Amino acid sequence: MTNLSSRIDHTLLSPTASETDIRKVCEEAWIHQFKAVCIAPTYVAYTKEMLEFCPVNIEIATVIGFPLGYSTTETKVFEAASALRDGATELDVVMNISQFKSMAYLSVRDELRKLADLAHAEDAILKVIIETAYLDSFELYTACEICAESNADFVKTSTGFGPSGAELETVKKMRTILPAHVQIKASGGICTYEQALAFTEVGADRIGTSAGVSIVTRA
Repeated sequence: MTNLSSRIDHTLLSPTASETDIRKVCEEAWIHQFKAVCIAPTYVAYTKEMLEFCPVNIEIATVIGFPLGYSTTETKVFEAASALRDGATELDVVMNISQFKSMAYLSVRDELRKLADLAHAEDAILKVIIETAYLDSFELYTACEICAESNADFVKTSTGFGPSGAELETVKKMRTILPAHVQIKASGGICTYEQALAFTEVGADRIGTSAGVSIVTRA
């Protein structure tokens, strides 16, 4: 049986999340031994404090250029460097979808490569959010190729703030496009054990969800 806990990025990116909410997420991640917590950049240092004495290794993921992706490269690099300094071990960066739609593929790739180099220099992981709801089949293929060329560690389906979230068929396509060493994170609208399991069966290596507890307890 798939150990879903070890594949879940326990996520809290609500704009109204408080320190109390973040502490609860950390406690839940500790109890259920989730792979990571994914929180806003402003809470990275606090989350590191909360998890300092955790007996299992829980990654600290945060978001960069979130949720729309059209910050400048300089802004994203600064944000990423600050997050890494505060203790982030994984960066979920939103691809510049506006530039991508303008077919400025080299600019998109160069930005992601800078972020990948920055993350890898600190032994951190880079996940690129391509917001699949905005992409047709050709664009999905191109976005995945760009991510692979940029040395991204993961390609992620959604921010959870777009028009729709992860879809099984899309993840299945992504797995056929991406080289084996590039992993997939499915996120957006995954709320049940059955959904999470189905995504892992078609190729998702991680599940990004705010419903981690109810998924693993099947509540």
